[in-house]
Amino acid sequence: MPGPSTASPAPATPPGPQLTVRRLVLLSIPAILIGVLSAVTLWGLNQIADQLEDGLWTSLPKSLGIASDSPWWIFAVLTFTGIAVGLVVWLVPGHAGPDSATTELAATPLPLSVLPGLAVVVMLSLAGGVSLGPENPIVAINVSLAVAIIARMSKAVPPALIGALAISATIGALFGTPVAAALVFTGMVGEFKMGGSLWDKLFLPLVAAGAGSVTTYLLGGGFGAQSPFDPYGGPQPFDLLTGSLIACAAAAFGLVGIYLFPLVHRAFHALRHPLLFTALGGVVLGLLGAIGGPITLFKGLDQSAELLADPDAYPPGQLTIILLVKMAALVVAASAGFRGGRIFPAVFLGVAAGLLGGALLPGLPLSLAVACGILGVVLAIARDGWVALFVAVALVDDITVLPMLCIIVLPTWLVVTRAREMLITPDDLARERPPARLPWEQAASVR
Repeated sequence: MPGPSTASPAPATPPGPQLTVRRLVLLSIPAILIGVLSAVTLWGLNQIADQLEDGLWTSLPKSLGIASDSPWWIFAVLTFTGIAVGLVVWLVPGHAGPDSATTELAATPLPLSVLPGLAVVVMLSLAGGVSLGPENPIVAINVSLAVAIIARMSKAVPPALIGALAISATIGALFGTPVAAALVFTGMVGEFKMGGSLWDKLFLPLVAAGAGSVTTYLLGGGFGAQSPFDPYGGPQPFDLLTGSLIACAAAAFGLVGIYLFPLVHRAFHALRHPLLFTALGGVVLGLLGAIGGPITLFKGLDQSAELLADPDAYPPGQLTIILLVKMAALVVAASAGFRGGRIFPAVFLGVAAGLLGGALLPGLPLSLAVACGILGVVLAIARDGWVALFVAVALVDDITVLPMLCIIVLPTWLVVTRAREMLITPDDLARERPPARLPWEQAASVR
């Protein structure tokens, strides 16, 4: 039996360049540029999508004498959206980039030829009522643009740093504040091959996120607090139990969708051709939208505000239907070849879960109940405690819930920590695809 190894340990990875004050100041210039560029790109994409949405859901049905909330119109628009997205993925060069089901929020640069198709399918999805947000594709677009532009202007900024700054800037623009980016990057700074303290490493991402969030504010965008509730106030011990029940139940509900995700993805992609499986996805989304109504369509941010504006208008039975339809719509949209992120729909699901929990446990203040619902679903789907805490507090606009959430997140994390993520892995793809891949399947496998 061999004895203990006497081999010398592998040498430590040499430290990267030190983040001196001079270097931080110089790199702040491209960081600000990336922040502004990322916010403007997001704003422009949203503006075009809003105009298209207004045409599809207001002007066109009005001119035809059809109610825009008619189940038949909802079915028709989502079916058309599925066909349109499938055509772009099939025919446009680059095939609209990798399948969003296979990508996380952090993105690697894509060839510039891919970006037009990706932007078109995102705008179609946002305008057509698909239950996905813009976050994954817009991060990929901004990372690709930033690397292409900054790398041509200066070789002194490493492409990996440019990509990190673009991710941070886009997160700041999406949420209208650099705080979310700071929380996300706190868990990532260990990967930065640079010396210095934590705040040295966070400095440039915060500059980019700050520039992105300020630009978003000047352009009239942002995440925005939407809660009409009174402040929660001082912590109550019994609320820890009831709040934990809501958060853990919401997280468990999120995990049901996560475990169905690879099965549904496999079922759609068995058709192989993007026009077929994305058009079928549009048909299924149309049926779900006809059942759940307009409140279950789109990325969910405006619909969250609609739920919160009049919680008493949604009894527990209706909230249950909304939850089931929206979760099914999210899983189908993410599986059927549409491009988009999963965080914004998760926020809507969290709001609905929190309102349902508050209705079933009437002794718990609604502000904490909603925050716990958001915490649970976002933690399950995003698998990031910082993002879940930030979104929960930001949406209810009540800092007094934070001490309770910092405790409630602990048992909720135990529910999700060993579960699979809402992500199609290379192993999943290997199980669902034959060896010979078509061109759009090759593009979708790029991570």
